[in-house]
Amino acid sequence: MNASPQTLPLYRPLYLQIKDLLVKSLATLEWGPGETIPSELELAARFGVSQGTVRKAIDALAADNLVVRRQGKGTYVATHTEERSSVARFLRIRRNDGGPVTPVSRLLDVKRAKAGADIVRLLALKPGDAVLVLRRVLDYSGEPVVFDEITLPAALFRGLTKARYDAYRGSMYSFFESQFGVRMLKAEEKIRAVAADAATARILGIETGEPLLAVDRVTLTYGERPVEVRKGLCVTRKYHYVNELF
Repeated sequence: MNASPQTLPLYRPLYLQIKDLLVKSLATLEWGPGETIPSELELAARFGVSQGTVRKAIDALAADNLVVRRQGKGTYVATHTEERSSVARFLRIRRNDGGPVTPVSRLLDVKRAKAGADIVRLLALKPGDAVLVLRRVLDYSGEPVVFDEITLPAALFRGLTKARYDAYRGSMYSFFESQFGVRMLKAEEKIRAVAADAATARILGIETGEPLLAVDRVTLTYGERPVEVRKGLCVTRKYHYVNELF
């Protein structure tokens, strides 16, 4: 008797199975951000597969920005402390004239709250779970351009304060990674046009009702776990949002 389609085992290529095992090792910090992972030969012996299978698995990890290959040095766990790669991936605001941008982050405040219904859904929390709400401004060439409201699960970011952030030198995602062990891997975004309300207008130094670009982001870590909800409001007089399609 033939098995029904529901009972047939799903085929998954061997190299993807090895990739999954490597991701588990990354998630448990067997190899931390910036550290080198074992060689292809060592991993092949560990998993009982060919070196070619391991190479394909590592190639897949590199394509997902989880590891970085360095010629003659080995393969390293990707890290947000490598500022250029982190900024290029997650900060998509560019100058209209094509010039370089180096924003300065100003954290306005950090507040503790209880997760509302939307945050419970987006962060897969329980009703009433504690969250941290961060408000920050990104200044470009000395003027405020982006206002962010960032919501994080409090359980993952114990001890996060404005003073601790202000004392850190590096990007926000580098701060999350190095201080709390939470690595932001990818994000899902929704983009729309809105009008500035009075509170946002004061923060950004613009007129109430001025058009803004709203970017709603949910950021994921290992295991597709959502760990950040970010609502960004961007002034687009001199700047625009860049998206690259492959």
